[in-house]
Amino acid sequence: MCCTHLNRRQFLGVTSGLLAGATLLGPAVAFADAPVWADDLWDPQRPYQTWGNPLRVQPVLMYRVPTRREQTSWKSWGGVQSDAAADEEAARIKGELDGLAQRADFPMEVLPVVKVTSEEAGAQAAAQEADVTVLYPATGSGNTLLSCVRDGKTIVFVRHQSGPVYYWYEALSTKYLRPNDGTAAPEDTRRLSVDDVVVDDPEEVLWRLRAMCAVKNFVGSRIVALGGPMGKYAPDAPDVARQKFGIEIVDVTYDELSRRIQEAFADPGRMALAEHWTDAFLAIPNTKLSTERGFVVNAFVLYGIFKDFLRENDTSLFTIKECMSTILPMSKTTACLTLGLLNDEGLVAFCESDFVVVPPGIFLQCVTRKPVFMHNSTFPHKGVVTCAHCASPRRFDRERYEPVEIVTHYESEYGAAPKVEVPVGQEVTFIDPEYATGRWVGISGTVEGNPFHEICRSQQDVRIHGNWKKLINEVRDSHWVMAYGNYLREIAYAAPRIGVKFEDISTEA
Repeated sequence: MCCTHLNRRQFLGVTSGLLAGATLLGPAVAFADAPVWADDLWDPQRPYQTWGNPLRVQPVLMYRVPTRREQTSWKSWGGVQSDAAADEEAARIKGELDGLAQRADFPMEVLPVVKVTSEEAGAQAAAQEADVTVLYPATGSGNTLLSCVRDGKTIVFVRHQSGPVYYWYEALSTKYLRPNDGTAAPEDTRRLSVDDVVVDDPEEVLWRLRAMCAVKNFVGSRIVALGGPMGKYAPDAPDVARQKFGIEIVDVTYDELSRRIQEAFADPGRMALAEHWTDAFLAIPNTKLSTERGFVVNAFVLYGIFKDFLRENDTSLFTIKECMSTILPMSKTTACLTLGLLNDEGLVAFCESDFVVVPPGIFLQCVTRKPVFMHNSTFPHKGVVTCAHCASPRRFDRERYEPVEIVTHYESEYGAAPKVEVPVGQEVTFIDPEYATGRWVGISGTVEGNPFHEICRSQQDVRIHGNWKKLINEVRDSHWVMAYGNYLREIAYAAPRIGVKFEDISTEA
């Protein structure tokens, strides 16, 4: 699909007819000092853009050059026993990590390989300004190994068949590694976990790095909260988000929103652009309009204003509180479609400002690098759960736009809300947060249908993988978040690094 954009001069010259055709516009007010929206501020052909900083990866090759001694054991297991062999191995490591960086769907920067032959050199390597160390312990002592370890930021790669065999393929044990069976006490001083170890397979390193990148970009993130934050059944949720995850919540008032909406409605140029974007949106294949066009136009007005808020506060994260009440008379539409548009281009945008689910929603987007669907949960039965909300992305896989019918918001029967059709058979990942306790439940499932019940508009019946009956005990009348694909292992690996207790019911029979 291609679309033709109006330039500033063109849309200033065609506004009178467009304003007459937009039957849902608010009252006119004097326009002054409003930002200029670029023609291509919204562009459905623009590739999906992910936000966040790259993960800086420090590879460390640990080895020791032994000295031959007669009539006694003088070397350990391992194929890296000389400086020349270490040079070859460092080149192999660089090639493997560079290959991972090229295939990664998240940004990562691979630093030069550091070679370590002593505890002092290991401590220096651990002090490098990197986000994660990938430690390759070919040979060397246990003390040298521990000197290289950065708490919660180290992956250990050992070789069995992928190159010269490593001594630490044999020597790694629970002397150095915490078990993952729940038996490790909180005061356990072992700095590595059995889950931090990879044997031979660089792809096993890649998904761990994806988890690490998510942690880096999640902790300390900033979000605009239009109308302020709240927590569904958990009033302390915003404070927990601030204190536990370092999330900075920027409050924007409804008065400020109202002022900007009135200015936009009175600006012929911006209204012409909203009309133009509406044309382009409705021209996307498999897009059906079943509500008044003016609602869609006004949704694009909100889109431009929300993008202004994000730009002014230097963030890609947004939530809106009273989107089913306060916003409607201001905007003469609903925010449902607007939030979906933001998510479809790589931003994170949720309704209801519910900071029970906002942190896991941000985190799920950091892990998957895909749009996230925040929705209401339902009571599981016969292995099926229905997820439904009136605000939904449609570019779930980052590439295609799923079929959509634009209807009214359900509870108000007003505005523009997308009913998105998710492909039957699509695998999805859910996070179900237990209020603000810091415990998240992980679920995977397969979409079985897109019904059209008298509930929120975008609806999917999902077949739950694993022990679905255990999910009955997690019923909370709360919000979940969903994304395409199965990312439960990444979430489980990252959870202790952000202070979350994670329970994956889909790994249980």
